[in-house]
Amino acid sequence: MQFTAVLIPAQEGGFVALNPETGTSTQGESIEEALANLQEATELYLEEFPVASYGKPLLTTFEIPVRAA
Repeated sequence: MQFTAVLIPAQEGGFVALNPETGTSTQGESIEEALANLQEATELYLEEFPVASYGKPLLTTFEIPVRAA
């Protein structure tokens, strides 16, 4: 099965990794480490809570204008 990984730079360094399909999240010092940790966390989650595949997710972005203070 294919899942989505969202990686966000962490304020303290490294990356936070999130899988929106299962809600699993983890972190790592590098992108590779964060992804490996997310894969492991998601596999463990799916052992207890199997999910059906609903097709590929649509991932996009949006902007919110910054207002001057």
